[in-house]
Amino acid sequence: MKETKGEWHRTADLIESVGSALRLVEGDWSGFEPADATASSLVGSVTPDALAGYEAMIAEYEQRGIRLLTVLDSDYPRNLRLVYNRPPFLWVRGTLLPSDDRSIAVVGTRNASAEGLEQARSLAEQLADRQVTVLSGLALGIDGAAHEGALAANGRTVAVMGTGINTIYPAKHRDLAERIVESGGALVSQFWPDAPPTRWSFPARNVVMSGMGVGTVVIEASKTSGAKMQARFALEHGKRLFLVNTLVMREEWAQRYAKRPAATVIESVDDVVDVLAALAQPVEQLVLG
Repeated sequence: MKETKGEWHRTADLIESVGSALRLVEGDWSGFEPADATASSLVGSVTPDALAGYEAMIAEYEQRGIRLLTVLDSDYPRNLRLVYNRPPFLWVRGTLLPSDDRSIAVVGTRNASAEGLEQARSLAEQLADRQVTVLSGLALGIDGAAHEGALAANGRTVAVMGTGINTIYPAKHRDLAERIVESGGALVSQFWPDAPPTRWSFPARNVVMSGMGVGTVVIEASKTSGAKMQARFALEHGKRLFLVNTLVMREEWAQRYAKRPAATVIESVDDVVDVLAALAQPVEQLVLG
């Protein structure tokens, strides 16, 4: 059973409809008519031997402190469950907490300026100091600076990976990944544990990162950046989008996005916190409003 570009979230729909991933892979469709033959084929062709192999693999990873969460599990991230293109499962190393419902993604380019790196570090540190979980993608540049800022505040940070959970990319962030877990945070991946980086896995990662948060802050990003793509996902998901004022001054795409009702141009962390404070129940209000 492998993740397939553009079809993975349909598997989540099927699992929720049937009410059991095991029933689905065993081909038990009683009382349910699959609406999507392509998606059902992703899980309906699993052999008994393959299923036994998956079960053994899951048990082995659990012994190593890596859990598999399906969309049916109560500790699957609540914000993510409510977006239409959520993945059917997540591998998690470390700890996810109910307080992660109040999380903000801090993202931007890998080729960041010194100013952008400092903005990311400072903003993430101040968010973490205010008990906001900082999400980012473990990449070079803005992502790494955001994780470092949260760690500097002894706060929570979660890395949403564009590879399998065993494949730390870039390799130079292995130490950072370990420190995130040791600090009480988590590594999260929707891909099989040894999956390598691919062109489509990073946009898929951005979907999950947007879904897990109540909003996304973009620090620096060109019109072709994955961070710009995540800004679009945030708006599609009904989340809040925060655009740093210097980004809006420099990038035409950010000027367009800044006009959207769910977007806020920010100069300081207070602009983000003020929006969060107005949401008594961030998850429900973001989805319904």
